[in-house]
Amino acid sequence: MKRTKALVVFSGGQDSTTCLYWAKRHFNEVWALTFDYGQRHVREIEIARDIAGEAGAHFELMRLPILGALGHNSLTDTDMIMDAEKPADTFPNTFVPGRNMFFLSIAAVYARENGIFDLVTGVSQTDFSGYPDCRDAFIRSLNVTINLAMDEQFVIHTPLMWLDKTETWAMADELGVFDLVRNKTLTCYNGIVGDGCGHCPSCTLRRRGLERYLAMRSKAQEE
Repeated sequence: MKRTKALVVFSGGQDSTTCLYWAKRHFNEVWALTFDYGQRHVREIEIARDIAGEAGAHFELMRLPILGALGHNSLTDTDMIMDAEKPADTFPNTFVPGRNMFFLSIAAVYARENGIFDLVTGVSQTDFSGYPDCRDAFIRSLNVTINLAMDEQFVIHTPLMWLDKTETWAMADELGVFDLVRNKTLTCYNGIVGDGCGHCPSCTLRRRGLERYLAMRSKAQEE
């Protein structure tokens, strides 16, 4: 039986869109919360609004300018050239310190005010790109902290936690939204919808997973 309501932390990218439709399968009512934190790919906000509308989800935009002002990173500082790949000895400069901590904590407060206690996020430890706030240990810890902070029983769902990008494409296909995810989502750090610019870190990860999945799907269809 479906639980009542869920709130998806929603960017309009591949992962959060797949999670949005995962939530639609498991919950009767789905809300999508998108953050404007001064990101360079700000076009994702209008993309998120459009996809949420197409999915029949209640859409809410929340402005969080302080997040961009707190840390020095290439997603909020357009003067920085983003890392083409993860440096060996540190985080990639696309890492926004504390982003998932802020997003999920604020989402929990917002959700509580609307009678929602199931939160959904598209983080993945398998493809976490060096971001420490995408790890399972962090999510579990934050879930406990949020519950203690508000004396509630929130559940943070992470449908993609143990999936790589190939498996995430497979999930989108199984949910019936493969074409939507491929053509209408915005994952590219340079703000290009669909397959993106092809060379930023996010596009590279997305493309490799897509190529593997298409090869697997083609082989399965031939057999």
